[in-house]
Amino acid sequence: MVGYDPEAKCVSKAEAAAAGSASGLVTRVLVSPLDVLKIRFQLQIEQLSSRNPVAKYHSIPQAVQRIFREEGLTAFWKGHVPAQFLSIGFGAVQFMAFESLTELVHNVTSFNARHSFVHLVCGGLAACTATVAVQPVDTLRTRFAAQGEPKIYPNLRHAVVTMYQTEGPRTFYRGLTPTLIAIFPYAGLQFFFYNILQQFSEWLIPAEGKNRGNVKNLVCGSCAGVISKTLTYPLDVVKKRLQVGGFEHARAAFGQVRSYGGLLDCMRQIMREEGTGGFFKGLSPSLLKAAFSTGLVFFWYELFCGLLCALKDPESTRRKAG
Repeated sequence: MVGYDPEAKCVSKAEAAAAGSASGLVTRVLVSPLDVLKIRFQLQIEQLSSRNPVAKYHSIPQAVQRIFREEGLTAFWKGHVPAQFLSIGFGAVQFMAFESLTELVHNVTSFNARHSFVHLVCGGLAACTATVAVQPVDTLRTRFAAQGEPKIYPNLRHAVVTMYQTEGPRTFYRGLTPTLIAIFPYAGLQFFFYNILQQFSEWLIPAEGKNRGNVKNLVCGSCAGVISKTLTYPLDVVKKRLQVGGFEHARAAFGQVRSYGGLLDCMRQIMREEGTGGFFKGLSPSLLKAAFSTGLVFFWYELFCGLLCALKDPESTRRKAG
């Protein structure tokens, strides 16, 4: 169902966008706490270790307890409104662009639109398109998740106005360069490994076991998310550090803060002060999030596309049920 298939095409580009939006919305609600943990870990300068007395966070259980104690349960959904805009917009643009690109490949080249390499390239390009479209919302989401108490931005409108007036319109695109550098291989590898794992599962699972397709989609998506996230994680850390530039005053309660002059300067400072491990801060909650979010995104997308096909062709659904 993911990607253009001339033999089983029943979802239009608009329907693909709707299914992508719905899958992003549902998934975001479920994985938001892991996203908050990941961002907090990524932005912490101090070593993530209980042996470091000045480190605010040093493990997932400890961070969960501390955030809950200091900020309450709702802290795990900080920035949820801009995050939902991000997920809905990104899901719509990404899947619509992916369907369009794979169809274009099928129509104007000799490549098979279902080939894993085609999914790698088209998946990366589709994600880059979606990233440019929603980057301002991603910056807002990061700042909301990063701020402590008392809040610098009480609501979304205040954040937009304040950032625009004090930092200018370019601030909404902070971290765009490392984001694009990271998102192309990350998303491309997601679609690439999802395609490969789907093909492997079809070879491994006998025909009579394929009625468990939704579970298969979830497992394949989760595995694809973990592999792609691990391979591209350092650039995600750099992106988050750059996105909170000019926002250092709101980070004082969390420990040390740093200012970075750009992508290369950020990488140099992290390597010099934090070592190689600094590029992998927050990897544990990030892998949990990647497993859940990627698996759920593909799961819900396939499910919603299946429902849309069933609504357009109820007779086919009855024949399959029979």
